[in-house]
Amino acid sequence: MNMLTSLSAAHLDTLDDAALMDTVLALREAVVSEAAPRVAAFTAAAGREDAALANLAHYLTLRRHDLRPLQRQLMRRGLSSLGRLESRVLPTLDAVILALAALGGRKKKPAITEPDAATFFAGEARLDAAAEGALGPEPEGRATRIMVTLPSEAASDPDFTLSLARRGMDIARINCAHDDAESWRAMATHVRAAGATLGRRLTVLMDIAGPKIRTGAVLPMKKGKPAGRLMTGDAFRLVAEGEPRIDDEVAFSAAVTLPEIVLRLRIGDRVRYDDGKVEGVVESLAEGEAVIRVHHARAAGTKLKPEKGINLPDTALGLSPLTDKDDADLATVIECADMVGYSFVSRPEDIDLLDAAIARHGGGRTHPLGLMAKIERPEAVTNLPDLIARAARRGGFSVMIARGDLAAEIGFERLAEMQEELLWICEAAAVPTIWATQVLEDLVRDGVPSRGEMTDAAMAARAECVMLNKGPAVGEAVELLDRLLARMSDHLDKKTPQLRALASW
Repeated sequence: MNMLTSLSAAHLDTLDDAALMDTVLALREAVVSEAAPRVAAFTAAAGREDAALANLAHYLTLRRHDLRPLQRQLMRRGLSSLGRLESRVLPTLDAVILALAALGGRKKKPAITEPDAATFFAGEARLDAAAEGALGPEPEGRATRIMVTLPSEAASDPDFTLSLARRGMDIARINCAHDDAESWRAMATHVRAAGATLGRRLTVLMDIAGPKIRTGAVLPMKKGKPAGRLMTGDAFRLVAEGEPRIDDEVAFSAAVTLPEIVLRLRIGDRVRYDDGKVEGVVESLAEGEAVIRVHHARAAGTKLKPEKGINLPDTALGLSPLTDKDDADLATVIECADMVGYSFVSRPEDIDLLDAAIARHGGGRTHPLGLMAKIERPEAVTNLPDLIARAARRGGFSVMIARGDLAAEIGFERLAEMQEELLWICEAAAVPTIWATQVLEDLVRDGVPSRGEMTDAAMAARAECVMLNKGPAVGEAVELLDRLLARMSDHLDKKTPQLRALASW
């Protein structure tokens, strides 16, 4: 009987405690055996044996099996249902096996060492240490750090940054897609000064821009502003070179900031515009241009504007994640930042590319520059375990779940499950995560949060860090998030409910 058959509901229903123990023991042996090639590959990529990577390999192997029937059998016996084993795969299986052996009256225990407390919770300790190393110390009163994107005014107003820090900011994000090196230095200086004033470490992240695929000039225009709205059924033309072109059949057109991507499109490729507000499919190709037919759009339509993002989930882009601008900006990043944010990273070789550029710039750093990989593309999701293994060689690694671009790439309906899976994979590997995009967006922009975004922010407490974007009411958002995350720390630790005493009944 193979392992998948042995985990079927009909089979498990007939087993007594001793036989169920044999099934879980066989599962453990299968996991170790099947994971061995992956453990070896991870060890080679990291250049050393690594307990977190071994646990990641075991977790990925275990999750290839459908564990739901087994979970129900363990649940009814009052044992761990394996639902919270991300950071401790083998210790959890070992504890379950020994418990089943005792329930089944086995006089001779399996040849497994009972995990002590330090062994059982070692994965949690590894993640805590990795988070502190990459993101800075855990703030007092809550487990999750708060990152804030600094606006341009932060370069000239040190009190603005100090106020954010007083309200609860732990990490300042400087977006290198905006402003210039002089402004970035000033922002970083103000962050360091705020930390010194408050007597705590504040971390500086500088986010290099990467290859941004955006619209350029657009047509039609009316008095200098975009005219008309893209509706379902409309077509728009993307042009690689020259001015956008409209005609009787295609009434909308845009140039693009990276012309080569138009040449890589194929008929049938999906195209998403402005964070997925418009989705279409490439209908026809001509020299240097592509016509896209809109399949989904808002009921009121969406204007085609310059400087809006384009996502191409089906297209092999072949773009380097490190642009010439990024390479030049790294000199300032190395000088000012604790970690660098890396967009479009998809393959382990992309990490080598960045590290080679950092080495070329050199600099007198006393500690390595941390790396935060932004998971935005389907390739990055697929290759995440290998990215983690490669990054283990350098250390200081974290992952941003960039939910805006990720949703536009994989589709909104898949985002909810994917953000969960990314949290699980990173926890298994002891890699800290940053929950990003539109957190408390209404509050930051308008001063009043929506009900939905309050729930979203509460669920973000499962990450090691939550990112707020800039906006008029960002200070109020930091204060609210500080209080919310502190309360959620009493209720939730990753996937584990914290059963503190209820106060309302």
